[in-house]
Amino acid sequence: MSLSVGIVGLPNVGKSTLFNALTKRQQAAAENYPFCTIEPNSAIVEVADSRLEKLAEIVHPEKIIRATVEFTDIAGLVKGASKGEGLGNKFLANIRECDAILHVVRCFENDDIIHVQEGGNKSAPIDPVSDAQVIETELILADMEQLAKRYDKVKKEAQAKVALRPEAEACAALLKHLEDGKSVRTFPRKEGDAILGVLKELHFLTDKKVIYCANVSDDDVTGEGNAHVEALRQYAQKEGAEVVVICAQMEADLAGLSDDEAKEFLESYGLKESSLTRTIQLAYNTLGLASFLTAGPKEVRAWTFRQGWKAPKCAGVIHTDFEKGFIRAQVVAYEDYVKCGGESGARSAGLLRPEGKEYEMKDGDVVEFMFN
Repeated sequence: MSLSVGIVGLPNVGKSTLFNALTKRQQAAAENYPFCTIEPNSAIVEVADSRLEKLAEIVHPEKIIRATVEFTDIAGLVKGASKGEGLGNKFLANIRECDAILHVVRCFENDDIIHVQEGGNKSAPIDPVSDAQVIETELILADMEQLAKRYDKVKKEAQAKVALRPEAEACAALLKHLEDGKSVRTFPRKEGDAILGVLKELHFLTDKKVIYCANVSDDDVTGEGNAHVEALRQYAQKEGAEVVVICAQMEADLAGLSDDEAKEFLESYGLKESSLTRTIQLAYNTLGLASFLTAGPKEVRAWTFRQGWKAPKCAGVIHTDFEKGFIRAQVVAYEDYVKCGGESGARSAGLLRPEGKEYEMKDGDVVEFMFN
């Protein structure tokens, strides 16, 4: 599965520094996907998953392959982007192709780095909520323009086709919602609503999942007691979005170190893991993703699937033939697999079970697919 998270942010918030750290992560792990062609502004990074090492201790594979997420550095965002300012049109096209948004917001004070919000060279006070609203407003304006075109069309057609009236009414309600400065993702919806088809077809920018990334200084790596971080948390909570605190500069420094050096570096800050590791995992979870696992002598591997997928569709992640000719899945929970020392132990304990076409795959299932 190709999954993309677009990194957005105003100038001088640390977006490029964060992306450079992700790029170093990609280069460090390149041996696992040597044939991937990555654009200059994209980085494919691994999702940390300690379960894979545990499985590897049992089956001793030739290699470990982790799940991945692609991050895309989306440039050109300034106030007025929805009307083509800066690289606005290119920015909007790029973000529309992404599955989710990682919104980097400046939460650090540094007089040497100008905080530009309105453009020009005059430094503005640090205000993470206002920064976040600038970008959100541009996305809302772009969504309004797109929806207005759809509404005008369906409203005219609904005069002759009664069946289209529910959609016209739904479009009108959503347009009012956007005009009130609210995102599409906060628009109420339920199964069977007329607006669902519109949402699926138009891929609104403000309907995408958002993670707010509070970028702090290297003397404030946890963000505890940081008023800017707290203000951003309160803003994100209203949007139903997550906030992750990260020091982009520290992550860029970390990315060039060996595992042992990185561990020592983190311990000097009183940290157990990189905040970039948490960000990658959070992006994965925010997209509604999970991993099923396979374990054998050639490889131990995490395969990405969307939560709610049934066994045949998950089999198709490995190969389309597996889905077409699906017979059953031999499944054991990760915890049982480890506890029993592998597949044979799980089978002897009666914990390896056959599952059919209606089985909904669970995160951490260790599976072997049977297919015709």
